[in-house]
Amino acid sequence: MSRIRGKDTSIEVMVRRYLFSRGLRFRKNDRRYPGHPDVVLPKWHAVVFVNGCFWHMHEGCARHTMPKSNVEFWTAKLMRNRERDEAQHRQLQAMGWRVIVVWECELGKRDRRSRLERLYEQIVGGSIDGSVDDGAGGTGDGGPESPENHRRVAS
Repeated sequence: MSRIRGKDTSIEVMVRRYLFSRGLRFRKNDRRYPGHPDVVLPKWHAVVFVNGCFWHMHEGCARHTMPKSNVEFWTAKLMRNRERDEAQHRQLQAMGWRVIVVWECELGKRDRRSRLERLYEQIVGGSIDGSVDDGAGGTGDGGPESPENHRRVAS
């Protein structure tokens, strides 16, 4: 497991490259926030986690299967990962951040373009309701609470 990368995985780099090409500027793996989100977009008050389906136990996904050997170890480890993710998402929401989760399986060749476009819309047009968006839902309505409607106040 020492060779498992914790950051700058191929799917993270793909997501960051797309967001940058769309003109979004962000911080990556910012250690000031719970869970060290893969992408932090302060202007939009949103954080993005790019999760591997196996390591984060993506329910209903073919890429998440429980290993057949050493079942007790793997069950405990993967359940701890899931519980830690949920706790970190709650903390970020309490801090006022919108949490968006992008799953590895959503970035396959067939679905990649539509998922990345939807991610962009979730960031720039998303509502500020504090819910975790795991990629299954739609975007916000762009109402008065949307970041694009906030004006900078000179200090």
